Amino acid sequence: MKINTTHFGEVEFTEDKIITFEKGLLGFEHLTKFLFIKPDDSLFYWLTSIEDTDIAFPMFGIRVIDENYPQEVNHEAFAIVVLNPDPLKITANLKAPVYINQETKSGFQKIIDTDKYPVYYNLFTE
Repeated sequence: MKINTTHFGEVEFTEDKIITFEKGLLGFEHLTKFLFIKPDDSLFYWLTSIEDTDIAFPMFGIRVIDENYPQEVNHEAFAIVVLNPDPLKITANLKAPVYINQETKSGFQKIIDTDKYPVYYNLFTE
């Protein structure tokens, strides 16, 4: 299969690479099928919708930031990143992580109900 994405141009993939989010992501509940792309030259993964190829979320592995971050069995936690031309203003949403199971190709998003994890966590500092 092939899709033409805004961020990566034409992407070829097989059905076994599709990650399904049964309930979608917050604000994007209508989108349930994504590819998880890691460009060689990027710090970020990209969760790219195959249903609306204009939609792609930059992601960052939360365990790199906090090894004690709440985990879900057989899932890895990722933060959705807000990019900015100024690296010091790039943030990661630690409040609403995306959990992905690479084996079952499934994922979900949930809100962590504690003030410990901010919506806008600065990834880079001076």
